[in-house]
Amino acid sequence: MKASVFIATTLDGYIATPDGDIDFLNQHPSTNPDEDFSYHAFIDTIDAIVMGRKSFEKVLSFDCDWPYVNIPVFVLSRSGVTVPSALSEHVQVLNGDAASISEQLKTRGFKHLYIDGGQTIQGFLAAGLIQELTRIPTLLGKGIPLFSDVPQAIQLMPIHTQQYDNGYVQTATAS
Repeated sequence: MKASVFIATTLDGYIATPDGDIDFLNQHPSTNPDEDFSYHAFIDTIDAIVMGRKSFEKVLSFDCDWPYVNIPVFVLSRSGVTVPSALSEHVQVLNGDAASISEQLKTRGFKHLYIDGGQTIQGFLAAGLIQELTRIPTLLGKGIPLFSDVPQAIQLMPIHTQQYDNGYVQTATAS
């Protein structure tokens, strides 16, 4: 099974400001109004999303309809999370480590997972299950890190890099 990350990470390793804000992502608009930084091409390759509780709650806070209507979403939480009734057919709460979640979803027939959320990504990285990561050319200096303590060095081999007109750099790596 393949597990991929599509998350904007600053050069200094942050995914949000200390208060969880991600507005810095809009500071580098593309000159191409249709540019989606390969997001839709990426989404077309996955068959399920695994995200942490905080990421799930962040998506719920956006002023838009649920963006993953046609994709099963699995929210990882040790303490439980409330799934709005309108999403109960699309969202399931799971508990477990990256390896067991990956195996469970593989057994259910999923082949390519989109992994989202800092702690969730860290768990899948530590298990050697991540292949792709997107970075942006910004330094925040402080914030919510994508990478905190990892149990050992994780060697990633670059397999593809794409630069966009606004300076964003997307790098796919394999572990």
